[in-house]
Amino acid sequence: MMNTINNIQTNSETDMKRCIKNFKININNIHIGRISPNMLNNIRIDYYGTPTPLSQLANAIAKNSRTLTITVFDQKIIKSIEKAIFMSNLGLIPVSYGNIIQVTLPSLTEERRHALIKMVRTEAEKSKISIRNVRRLANDKIKILIKNKEINEDEEHDFQNKIQKLTNIWIKEIDVILTKKESELMQF
Repeated sequence: MMNTINNIQTNSETDMKRCIKNFKININNIHIGRISPNMLNNIRIDYYGTPTPLSQLANAIAKNSRTLTITVFDQKIIKSIEKAIFMSNLGLIPVSYGNIIQVTLPSLTEERRHALIKMVRTEAEKSKISIRNVRRLANDKIKILIKNKEINEDEEHDFQNKIQKLTNIWIKEIDVILTKKESELMQF
């Protein structure tokens, strides 16, 4: 039975690490100084009824530190791409010229810095919720084991303590990453 408990713990830790990885990916898309094609990685376009990554529908290159040039493969979806970029909450301003969309990164004002920090904090909170959900699922699995009398209450208590410690470790990791990103945003 300890094997089952160890598997639950290992799977939970793997899922928590995945939450951290996704958090890092999401906040790395929030840039301030230089524009990068990577900023568009999470943008999806409704392409004939299928949410499709922008990278499959267009080619994006950095023209300079504040401008991206996006060459769209299918001219019919230019307006959809512009709308998706504008609605992405990245603060980017798309303008189309034929089958090319030019995206400009606005200059960073104090107000924009605070908006970016707010976005990063929102992502951090979402990641913390994901980690807590992993904890809840692990505890639910253990409750099933105790209900089926496969483990005793002491084993359940020990397991819940271990899962809580893991949860605390990964939530602290999110806080460390968040603090680092906030200071980066305020320095520029």
